[in-house]
Formats: sequence, C-alpha cells, structure tokens
Amino acid sequence: MGRVNFTGKRVDAHCCPEGRAQAFLWDAASPGLGLRATANGAKAYVFQAEIHGGTVRLTIGDPRSWSIEQAQEEARRLQRLIDDGKDPRVVKAEAHAALAAKAAAEALQAVTVGDAWAVYLEDRRPHWGERHYQDHIAKAQAGGAVAIRGTRGRGVTIAGPLRPLMLLKLRDLNAPTIEAWAAREANTRPTSARLAWRLLKGFLSWCAEQPAYAPVVTGNSAKTKKTREALGPAGVKQDTLQRAQLADWFAAVQRLNNPVIAAYLQTLLLTGARPGEVLAMQWEDINIKWKGLTIRDKIEGERTIPLTPYVAHLLAALPRRSAWVFSSAVTAPGKAPQPISKPHQMHERACAVAGIEGLTLQGLRRSFKSLTEWLECPAGVVAQIMGHKPSATAEKHYTVRPLDLLRVHHERIEAWMLAQAEIPFDATLSEPALKVVRLSGAQ
Repeated sequence: MGRVNFTGKRVDAHCCPEGRAQAFLWDAASPGLGLRATANGAKAYVFQAEIHGGTVRLTIGDPRSWSIEQAQEEARRLQRLIDDGKDPRVVKAEAHAALAAKAAAEALQAVTVGDAWAVYLEDRRPHWGERHYQDHIAKAQAGGAVAIRGTRGRGVTIAGPLRPLMLLKLRDLNAPTIEAWAAREANTRPTSARLAWRLLKGFLSWCAEQPAYAPVVTGNSAKTKKTREALGPAGVKQDTLQRAQLADWFAAVQRLNNPVIAAYLQTLLLTGARPGEVLAMQWEDINIKWKGLTIRDKIEGERTIPLTPYVAHLLAALPRRSAWVFSSAVTAPGKAPQPISKPHQMHERACAVAGIEGLTLQGLRRSFKSLTEWLECPAGVVAQIMGHKPSATAEKHYTVRPLDLLRVHHERIEAWMLAQAEIPFDATLSEPALKVVRLSGAQ
C-alpha cells in the first residue's frame, strides 16, 4: 500500500477512477490515516488499523471541515488507543452512551410532576374506567376555564387540589412538600384532598417502577403518617333510605316539576348504580331484546345489568333530545347536547318535602344495598348489579351469573321497593315503547 505525504494539492486532486466504487490515498507521516474518494465525488479522511486479529476502519471527517494537521492528530490519537489494546469503536460508543446518559439525567431534573402525570394518564387509561380517568383530570386541572355546568354559579372552574404539585419538579416532590400540601388542602376541601391523595399515591408508585423516573423518585413520599393525619380519616357515610321512608320519598320525587330529574333519581335508587354512571347512560346502552342496560363502570369500564320493568317504563317516557338518556333541555350555543348535571338541589328539595334529612345521591346507592337485606338476596348478586368487586374467592373465581339469573333477583328487588312505596305497577301489563338500539348487551 503506497503512501505519500499529504499536501493540500494532493488532497484536492485525489479522486475515484472511473469504474471503481472508491479509491484511497494513504499518508506517509501518520500511520493509518487515509483519504477516501467515492464514485459520487465525496471525500473523507479515514483511519485504518489492525486490532485483535481484525481490521478496524473509522471515518474521521470531510477534508473541507478537517485540516490535514487535524486529521493527522486524530489518527495519532486513534493509534494510541489501538496501542493500548482499546477498540476505538467501543471507546466512541461508550462516550456517546455517557453523553446520552448525562443528557437524560439533566432532562430528568427538569421534568415536572405535570409532565410525568400526563404520561402516567396515557399509560394507565386503558386499564381504568372513564370515571376514574376523569377524577385524575379534575384533581389536577388548572382551573379558570369558563364553564356552563358544574361550577355552582362561579362561571369558571377552580383548580384541582393537585394543581400546585403539578408545577413542581418531580425531583422536588418529597415527603415534606406533600405533607405541607396536605395540611393546606385539608383546611378547605378535605374530602376532595383525600381522593387526590389516593390518586397521588398511585402515581408515585407507578413512577418508582418506571426507569425514566425512578432515579428521582425514592419510595412513595406520599405514604407518610403526617400526611395521613393531616387529611384525616374519611367519614363513614350512613345516609340511606329506610323501608318506611320509601313511600314518602317516591311520592316527593314523582312530584318534581322536572320529569327527567324525577326519572333519574328513581333509576338511581332502583339500579344501585353510581350517580355519574346513570348520568352517562346513552340510548344505545339500552337493549330491549335482551332486557339489558349497559353501565359505563368507573372501575371495570363497563357492565351489563338487567333492564327491570319499572325502570324501562321510566325511560320510555323520557324525551329523546340527544344521545344521552337523561339529557339537559338547555344547550350552550355551539356546544353539543349534554346530560343533566347531578341534581343535588332538586333531590334535597324532594327530601325536605318527604321529611328525610341528609340523604345524598350516593346515599341512594347505599340504600339499594341496604334495602336488599330485607329480601336476603345473595351478596354476590347485589355486588354484581352495583359493580362492586367480589369480596370472596368463590365469588371472584367461580361464580358467573348471566343476565337472566341477575334479572330474577333484580326484578324481585324492584317489585318489593315499589310495593313498599305503594306504587301500583303491573310489570306484565307494561310494555315500554323503547326502540331496540343495541343487540350486544347481554352477558
């Protein structure tokens, strides 16, 4: 392999002969330094040497960017590595990896809680129900957005309890910071803060399992005794309808001047569903052929329960203003129709007429569970209708109840409640005029 002393003229004049893919010119002053020219006219300094019984060739750079002296010095540096038994390719890869690790570490230091929270929601959303996902959105929202519904006259949304933490660096989300946050939030909205705290604990546990975030998340800094004490224990709700109150409650609700709200409240009690789940019902969720009602479960994502005769009778009488079963008659200009807001005030008004104090919408769900005790219904049946997790191994792994079996119990529950409420209703004579809108709801 002939060698020449590299000069500017020789570098400029070197080219690839016609018919060849590439041609090399080797420097006499620097062992291993060469100039490669390709058929398309490109040129580059290269380094070539023997190591560990093989040949290594590396590209140094374009002669327009590298002077001859710079290329010679680089070739000498690479040769020194060879002489030390080091493969320049491995050294280069390790250097790149170190730079990448350094850059990643610096980027991680700048990651905010909000950045990681968004990734967390995207990763976990397929495993959550819609209600659970919306809880995460609401508790971290910025607030200040104009809202027509759900602001209790304020006109704008308020920041969620987790919002102050979203602006922090993830590396700064430590136990003292969370404890101070808990103490502040407990003074103004303890119930909302307790839910936010539970969501935060799940988030930090997830972060600790992610290679991208684990270096700055040590353990779960939300799980401290001081934080738990600051937020206090969740109050145990006891509001339920008693058997003797059913007649007065139904009578007061049926006299409400809004038939959609009246139907919503009765459906809430007779299905045992969560208030938000009933609001989310759409006409396509009703399956007349199989007498099923699909509930958008906040935990499991979806469950199907029996469409009992009286509930079907209530739904058949509702106006079809939109896709929502319990649709609002008021629609903001340019906005799609929405379901009604949770009718807390209307329900409180009905309870006042009935002489019932402190009964909440969630209390109607508790009432369904407690009233079924009069009928000695199997606990697993009630849990499946309400969307509760099975509490026993046999229920969780072995008992599977089809819709028809659930219907036997659910219709008995409904008939008993109506009898206690002194509501004359003959299911055999009632044929609700509900159109079949979905045929895939049966289990």
